[in-house]
Amino acid sequence: MSRALIVVDVQNDFCEGGSLAVAGGAAVAAGITAHAGQGLEAGQYAHVVGTRDHHVDPGAHFSDTPDFLDSWPRHCVVGTDGVELHPALDRGLLQAVFDKGEHVAAYSGFEGAADGTGLADWLRAHGVDAVDVVGIATDHCVRATALDAVGAGFATRVLLPLTVGVAEASTEAALTQLAAAGVELSGERQRF
Repeated sequence: MSRALIVVDVQNDFCEGGSLAVAGGAAVAAGITAHAGQGLEAGQYAHVVGTRDHHVDPGAHFSDTPDFLDSWPRHCVVGTDGVELHPALDRGLLQAVFDKGEHVAAYSGFEGAADGTGLADWLRAHGVDAVDVVGIATDHCVRATALDAVGAGFATRVLLPLTVGVAEASTEAALTQLAAAGVELSGERQRF
């Protein structure tokens, strides 16, 4: 079995000080760097990739009066510091970064592309059949990415200590949905 680590949306706008900050984002970024480095060194991971919200004009995804379900404040806009990966995440560990959501709302990393190649195709081309998913936010993009991973046939595990959610109720609902879909939930969830 060849396993990859998928680092979901660990970006400035989703960490403390960003336009759509999630408490604990910076700590998760640092934890992912340590975990990914150790995992590559130990041969636990054959590959480490990242995903990134990369908005140009995603339409109704942005709103001045967001409902925080389907619409959100402006975030991760191309050309701003907010779109960049958080400095506590070592970009050098990532073999590819899959950008998503230029002109639509996109939650799953599997909606993104790197150099014109989608995430599922990239993983298959590199012989990956199992993935660990980490990042921000458990109840939104981590959930969507993990659901698409298991749906695409990858053995999928979410490493809970290396994720952080927006809200308690939506995070618990996401974890229930992930478990029901066959995603393995590993470790204890952190609360910041």
